[in-house]
Amino acid sequence: MSVSSTPFKVFSGTKSRYLAEKICLNLECPLGNMNIQHFSDGEFAVSYEESIRGQYIYLIQSTFPNSDNLMELLLMIDAAKRASAYKIIAVIPYFGWARQDRKDKPRVSIGAKLIADMLGVAGVDRIITMDLHADQIQGFFNIPVDHLYASTIFVPYIKSLKLKNLVIASPDVGGSKRAGSYSKYLGVPMVICYKTRDKANVIGEMTIIGEVYGKDVIITDDMVDTAGTLCKAADLMMAKGARSVRAIVSHGVMSGDAIEKINNSALTDIAFTDSIPFDLSICPKVKVLSIANMFADTIYRVQEHKSISEQYLL
Repeated sequence: MSVSSTPFKVFSGTKSRYLAEKICLNLECPLGNMNIQHFSDGEFAVSYEESIRGQYIYLIQSTFPNSDNLMELLLMIDAAKRASAYKIIAVIPYFGWARQDRKDKPRVSIGAKLIADMLGVAGVDRIITMDLHADQIQGFFNIPVDHLYASTIFVPYIKSLKLKNLVIASPDVGGSKRAGSYSKYLGVPMVICYKTRDKANVIGEMTIIGEVYGKDVIITDDMVDTAGTLCKAADLMMAKGARSVRAIVSHGVMSGDAIEKINNSALTDIAFTDSIPFDLSICPKVKVLSIANMFADTIYRVQEHKSISEQYLL
């Protein structure tokens, strides 16, 4: 996949280099040379070690915890702007703070809007991201946003499992649209888990709407954080007579004791993308599917001014 019509370069933040290298391999281009200098007090500085004047610059960096990843991206954007880059495109496979997309109670921030404003002020010209927690976050930006979906990766994976009694499940009511898209595309039934929360990351009651008895269930979600909802849903479905329960999740945040919960749950396995780095040796149930080719193809299409609508399966 060679891009030749317009000068462009690809750079990466510290924690997303593993993905940037795979994207560059697909694009048949070198990863740009950039230096991030760290100081003893925790501050750091970004510098480009090659000329980027008048070029399209693609900055690959997911903004997963901790917040240094976001700060790195902001400094990368600012440095590129001050180095006279022509266009600055932030490639953010995982967009952090996306769960803070509205005021769900008094006196709270809307973190996703704040991050969008910070990126805009820094000088970014376009965003390429994947599976935002809430689609309306695209409207928080005053610049173009290319919003990709991991279904491009997951649909072939689901088909490869060749499950005869497949059912698609949503772990909560909020994810029913996503699950419904998979269900309609694959021509299989859908079930929904209805849950209440005692507080953030703590599940109260959960019930299943739909039939799972004798079925091979695949739960779909945009992210797995503490894995409480996912594991409770899997255990409940097995208790209701499901033959097997698997999960496909776009972003593997995997905080706290998520790994222990998954290892001890009824889940047969869980697949998520490499939008966030993960060590497979610590959780044998995890499968990681790469999004490098999808993002490389999107960069190619953006660079060549071609439509990206072919990326969308659902």
